[in-house]
Amino acid sequence: MSILVVTGTDTGVGKTIVTAAVASLARQRGSSVAVVKPAQTGVGETEPGDLDDVIRLSGVTTTFEFSRFPDPLAPAAAARVMGLPQVSLDQAAARIKELAESHRLVLVEGAGGLLVRFDEEGGTLADLARMLSAPVLLVVRAALGTLNHTALTLEAMAHRGLEPAGVVIGSWPAEPGLAERCNVADLEMLAARPLTGALPEGAGNLDRETFARTAHAGLGPALGGGFDPAAFRTTFRLLP
Repeated sequence: MSILVVTGTDTGVGKTIVTAAVASLARQRGSSVAVVKPAQTGVGETEPGDLDDVIRLSGVTTTFEFSRFPDPLAPAAAARVMGLPQVSLDQAAARIKELAESHRLVLVEGAGGLLVRFDEEGGTLADLARMLSAPVLLVVRAALGTLNHTALTLEAMAHRGLEPAGVVIGSWPAEPGLAERCNVADLEMLAARPLTGALPEGAGNLDRETFARTAHAGLGPALGGGFDPAAFRTTFRLLP
């Protein structure tokens, strides 16, 4: 059994698409996969959420959303505004561990970034990852500003003793500019390892079969794919 926590440097960086890609690769290998969203915010009761995108793209249908809040806020704030029960990280951890007993891989997608609050006591996704003793995959932007956000998140992970599972660019532009082409080397320096992957922009709009091929090309061997950082560097003429 294995648990992998997926977080990002911010909201909208591509966490859901990366989660779907990891799930797709695991499904292609024949592994039993479950995907968990401890808290979904910014989505109404009957509206499709992130897990619907995971199902559509990966074909993995064993998904669990523990809490949902309609306002696009951090989970703790969203619960407070609506007067709803907050997310219990203890209960979430217990349920995820149960799932891990019957699934080869359990993916846990966070809300926003690593230190976004789930409850009024200050519980975060970092705390949940520690409860689960799970490695954390960090999804980042390619554009200007990503280096500071990435450095801060990696520093927070190290401070809390979390195991990094790698850094993935959630949306790599078809025509990268100077900042994007320079940032890759710095992202790898911050992570002290080559990129674990880079998914192309628009990957979330692909059909399932094309997405499966894209996932394999865009994620590295540690995640079940064939992404080659050296070939990526050559293809896009990345700058040192």
